[in-house]
Amino acid sequence: MSGRPHLVLASASPARLATLRGAGVEPEVVVSGVDESVVSDLDAASHAGRLAELKARAVAERLSGRADTFVLGCDSVLELDGAILGKPAGAEDAVRRWRRMRGRSGVLHTGHCLVDLGNGRAVSRNAATTVWFAEVTDEEVAAYVATGEPLAVAGAFTVDGLGGPFVTGIEGDHHNVVGLSLPVLREMFAVVGVGWTSLWPSTV
Repeated sequence: MSGRPHLVLASASPARLATLRGAGVEPEVVVSGVDESVVSDLDAASHAGRLAELKARAVAERLSGRADTFVLGCDSVLELDGAILGKPAGAEDAVRRWRRMRGRSGVLHTGHCLVDLGNGRAVSRNAATTVWFAEVTDEEVAAYVATGEPLAVAGAFTVDGLGGPFVTGIEGDHHNVVGLSLPVLREMFAVVGVGWTSLWPSTV
């Protein structure tokens, strides 16, 4: 590699961007525009992994030819009772989900796909984190959904925002629940021959 590696995040997620920035990485953001409804009939882990790959490759095709550049696609879904829960369809759907989730646990799956624009090589990994939810009241559910936050995120909850008080425990990487697993991403870069710290700006 001739220059400093550059990361392109194929996601509009502010949480993923904030996670990377918090870890010392300043990515370029290029939204994939992939229609998530094109993937179905897969288990939760495969569903998240396939969408992550589609998003990464869609952006990689647009940016082909750029040297020392890597495109990261991610997708997250919550698995509950064998069902795959992405972003809720609306407020009523979010309320129904929270009434099912409260007092229980689900597994948050995040697919990661990293594409090296220099040679087209792709590395994919999945991460899973178990999340326990509080016994929230109907009033708390209604107030939370009214904020609009759960409508924009997989599983209809966050741990780094207003939904944090409603999550009582996490088993696994908490970054994965936010939208991408930093330890997994570090391992993926190692596979393509890039040291994680080389992604940090020279001022770090």
